[in-house]
Amino acid sequence: MIRVTGFELVGAYSLVLSFNDGTSKRVNLRDWLYGPVFEPLRDPDVFAQVQIEADGETISWPNGADFAPEFLYEMEPEPEPA
Repeated sequence: MIRVTGFELVGAYSLVLSFNDGTSKRVNLRDWLYGPVFEPLRDPDVFAQVQIEADGETISWPNGADFAPEFLYEMEPEPEPA
């Protein structure tokens, strides 16, 4: 079972995620922030409130938004900035 074990906020909508299998990748979630739960996260100050869920499986936000760890794991990595 894939779990998010850590993160670093590295941009307005970008995170470097660490997973329990040792994988680490940079992802940008901007294109996935639509719908009633995710739209508030388009505000960079709200997005920056990201945290690891209490159960330790994935990232979430105080408004209840979260992403499945499998979805995050399968995302194409965002290129590192030059």
